[in-house]
Amino acid sequence: MSKTPAATAAISFEAPVGWVTVEATGEKITGLTMTSRKGAEFGSSAVLREAKQQLLAYFAGKLTKFDLPVELNGTEFQKAVWKQISKIPFGKTLSYADIAKKLGKPLASRAVGGAVGSNPVPLVVGCHRVMGASGRITGYSGGEGIPTKRWLLALEQIKSAD
Repeated sequence: MSKTPAATAAISFEAPVGWVTVEATGEKITGLTMTSRKGAEFGSSAVLREAKQQLLAYFAGKLTKFDLPVELNGTEFQKAVWKQISKIPFGKTLSYADIAKKLGKPLASRAVGGAVGSNPVPLVVGCHRVMGASGRITGYSGGEGIPTKRWLLALEQIKSAD
């Protein structure tokens, strides 16, 4: 597993899903968290200002595809899963099993779930668009968990089975 380089800059701002903190190393986004309180801010980076602008446009329903440089650090399997998630368009979903099949590992749904949960840049790599096989919400590690995922799905007019 490759180690994530230390962030050189971070920005934190309030959003409909709580406080969003975006970290960058150089001019690439390396982390994004959603929490109930403001995160640390340090350094300066043009990519962070652009990320904030794009994220706020997304939350306002005015942006459907992010155009930000990201550096995803993880295992080769995690990177493959995140690449598949990146291909899911706004307003659409895939199941964990769908992603496992796309990777040529049809029995790896649980491993896909683990990779989805360790996505370092949720929202930008839209892991909220991954659902259980029956279309149910099975969990979400961002923000307040499932309520945050429900809010994001509603923003994209995606209905879940629960």
